Amino acid sequence: MAQSLAGIPPLWFWSTEIADVLLASLQPTPHLRQDTELLSYLSFAPGLKELLMLRQVHALEHATVWILSDRAQRVSPASQSETLSGMSTDRGFYLYGQVDLDELRHAAQAALQQITAGDWDLAVHPRCGTNLSVGVVMLASLMLGTTTLLPRHPLAQILGIGVAATLTAQIAPSLGNLAQKYLTTAIPFNLAIERVVEVPHAFNRPARFVQVRWID
Repeated sequence: MAQSLAGIPPLWFWSTEIADVLLASLQPTPHLRQDTELLSYLSFAPGLKELLMLRQVHALEHATVWILSDRAQRVSPASQSETLSGMSTDRGFYLYGQVDLDELRHAAQAALQQITAGDWDLAVHPRCGTNLSVGVVMLASLMLGTTTLLPRHPLAQILGIGVAATLTAQIAPSLGNLAQKYLTTAIPFNLAIERVVEVPHAFNRPARFVQVRWID
């Protein structure tokens, strides 16, 4: 196939086939090779593989926390897994909090198996930072809009701020979940777990790292 001098395919390459691949990556029903196909068509895009891997790792992080929470709840209603927090990278994810290393290994493997087998809701978590970011952006936008459009009278401004806060509280969680589902996570069809190791404490909390690798 001919390539342009800049390493980017010529205009005719952008056919309905590649459009179908892009649209398929946003479909409600994930499929096994969605990211593999996208990467093969857009391999010239810098950082694309790292971005796709980060989205998949993010989903695996959420799924692992769900599994740990579910197991802990069976033992004790006052689950310490509720205090777990994580951070995803394109190499794996960090998990902060009290969790046994072997338990985390088993939970991560179970999470990967369940989420790729069809339990796709595990990719979305209500305590994800995505929800907080969506809420902050939405609140700031609504406050700016209402305070700009409403009269400068203090009572009207206070009313506008109250309306903005109420709408944000009602709508932001759902928008955050949608942002997670379609933007910040992807089903980890291309991930394999390499190892789970203990790393130096962070923020005065125990830390673990779940390292992954990309598979086609």
